[in-house]
Amino acid sequence: MTSSITAHLHFGGADLSFRKKFRLFFTVAVVVLALGCAKVAVHYYGFEILELNSLLTSGIGGAIFIIGFLLSSVLADYKEAERIPADIRTSIEAIDGDLGSFAAINRDFDIAECRRILLSIIDKLRSGLGHAGDHKDLPPVLAEIGKLNPLFTQLERQGMPANFVVRLRATRDVLSRSMLRIYQIQRVEFVPSVHVLVQTLVFSILAMMLFLKTEGDPASAILFGFISYMFVYALYLVRLLEQPFAKGHGSVDDVSFFLLDELEANLRRSIDGGISPVRHSHSEA
Repeated sequence: MTSSITAHLHFGGADLSFRKKFRLFFTVAVVVLALGCAKVAVHYYGFEILELNSLLTSGIGGAIFIIGFLLSSVLADYKEAERIPADIRTSIEAIDGDLGSFAAINRDFDIAECRRILLSIIDKLRSGLGHAGDHKDLPPVLAEIGKLNPLFTQLERQGMPANFVVRLRATRDVLSRSMLRIYQIQRVEFVPSVHVLVQTLVFSILAMMLFLKTEGDPASAILFGFISYMFVYALYLVRLLEQPFAKGHGSVDDVSFFLLDELEANLRRSIDGGISPVRHSHSEA
């Protein structure tokens, strides 16, 4: 019966390794374990000098409220960030589709050069979001998008209708806007003063709990571990979600680029085989 029920439940939508899925959990568990050892030492040597009172419980409740406010704001940006790769792929496919249609009737137009630029945009985006670019080196991507401008001017000279060129430029602007949004999300910290408030509250509460008088029984140890785990995990989670495009950490919380990976593979095949990587275009030029 149990196996029948669990077979119809979906715990996550991606095939993730156990190590990746619980990476943050194990990191926080090490920190909580270190705090637990410190608490044992404080209790053993008699350094517990604080009495439990309503101020401590009120402080814990207030800290939970502020962390919830911060997480709700960060999650809003994260949900928006998850839509950006789809916008980027749609823009690149639209540009490639229209250029491919034009190249089919105008053999003088070098579609391979355009596709190499589109590939370079994806490559520079991935490298700019890696460790080497400190997860926010996006100006080279914008410069690469700018290389499309001379190509669009060339299209007009080779006979592409003006309204099609205007649409290509508009699609390029959408692509630039998506890259600028990634750049902003990666560089800007949501209300730095709120971060300082949350961090000081968490550290103060953990310090007070270390020096709080306890009976040394298992219930006290479990409660200390639970509260420490909740606050430390929240701090790590906020830091991860604030840079949702950070690559190279081995984390499962960064925004997936599988859509761009598929597009990159299609573009490389089109350059090697001379076929269109997309099944549709906006129009037949």
